[in-house]
Amino acid sequence: MKDVSCFSKVYVYRHPVDMRKQRLGLSLVAEHAMGLDPFSEALFVFVNRSGNQIRILYWDRTGFAMWSKQLEKSRFYWPRHLDGENIFISSSDLSLLLEGVDLSKLKKHKEVYYNSVS
Repeated sequence: MKDVSCFSKVYVYRHPVDMRKQRLGLSLVAEHAMGLDPFSEALFVFVNRSGNQIRILYWDRTGFAMWSKQLEKSRFYWPRHLDGENIFISSSDLSLLLEGVDLSKLKKHKEVYYNSVS
């Protein structure tokens, strides 16, 4: 099992998914509903309707691998506040999400871009 920090791309599917879906079913969601390549080096993150179960899918060069986590007393704070059908988050944001942090309440430093040093 790889560490989530090994992945530079993490895609979160905005809508709840039937957790009876296994690797093939979730890869079809990634390909058809999300419009992404499930064979890319990325994590695809899904949540169930009640928000207490999460599945993470990725291609491991020889087959699909899947992680699953079910909370006993709480819910995941699903990032619904962002625009678009697919939500792109960083691997560090995914770690926070798995720890129970509400990403919408985080206040990060604004990114700064320059064209030159002078």
